[in-house]
Amino acid sequence: MRTWQRREVTRLGLQIPAFVGSTPASLFGTVSELAITAEAVGFDSLWVMDHLHQIGYVGAPTDPMLEAYTLLGALSQKTATMRLGAMVTGVTYRNPALLAKAVTTLDVVSAGRAVLGIGAAWNQEEHAAYGFDFPSDAERLERLEEAVLIARSMFDAPVSFFEGRHYRIEGAINNPRPAQERIPVLIGGSGERVTLRLVASHADACNLFGDLATIRRKLAVLDRHCEEVGRDPESVWRTRLGSLLVAETESEARSKAQSLAAARGMDQASLDAMVLWGDPEMIRYKAAEFIDAGLDGLVFNMALAGDVNQVRMAGEALAPLFGGTTLSGGEMLS
Repeated sequence: MRTWQRREVTRLGLQIPAFVGSTPASLFGTVSELAITAEAVGFDSLWVMDHLHQIGYVGAPTDPMLEAYTLLGALSQKTATMRLGAMVTGVTYRNPALLAKAVTTLDVVSAGRAVLGIGAAWNQEEHAAYGFDFPSDAERLERLEEAVLIARSMFDAPVSFFEGRHYRIEGAINNPRPAQERIPVLIGGSGERVTLRLVASHADACNLFGDLATIRRKLAVLDRHCEEVGRDPESVWRTRLGSLLVAETESEARSKAQSLAAARGMDQASLDAMVLWGDPEMIRYKAAEFIDAGLDGLVFNMALAGDVNQVRMAGEALAPLFGGTTLSGGEMLS
């Protein structure tokens, strides 16, 4: 039976899902300001979506969208401590050996801060637009497992071989080696029958979605899968991705949340399920409920995209929840 070492991936993460700027040349400046601010106020990881068009919940398909790994490499030079990853890489968008090389390169240029976040992909319209095949759910999950095995081999060994149903590598050389001892692999997705079993079998971490009841159920399913494959459930780092809106007062937060819901055609129940909103004390309390449910960390989109003050307020409110956020090098933020 394999012995898994528990690897901390993130306690408090920021995902940047939208890119705001008056011109293409100004987009990266805004993203950089968000990242630098997040690091300064206690976020210990930074994530971007792996999409080629903007997705419906966030904005219009024609809104700006930057390629994930090019962006992460650039942001590695604007930050010093935060882990960096895609939440999550679509397995269908890249040859897995090339993906492993890209993530290793990110790890080298960031001095050991890369995470491979990966999932089975879902955006069929995006695949069609860019000419990618969109296999069945079953095949995409098979490809996900093979891709994780290839990446793990290339991260851990200087030369790798693999022969699978969908992918093969024959003496793939991955040099330079990763800067950190082990690049964590995070599998995103909440499928109870297959995806969470893949987490139990192969991943260092998982990322889930949903309200408190859903998260509790998914974690219980993951625990059962771990026990079935002979793994200590505590060795899987568990996070949840959700949206966040914070304001100085509850009434201000409610007003902003209702405006957001109206703009996106959401009712109150949908708003409450998808967006954690409130004043600093409220969001700290709501976030604590998720941690008490069994999560190790939380990753947030700012519901008001591009708003640096939202990032600052969120970090100041939530970093104390973790008693000081642990950085990738073991240093503590107090």
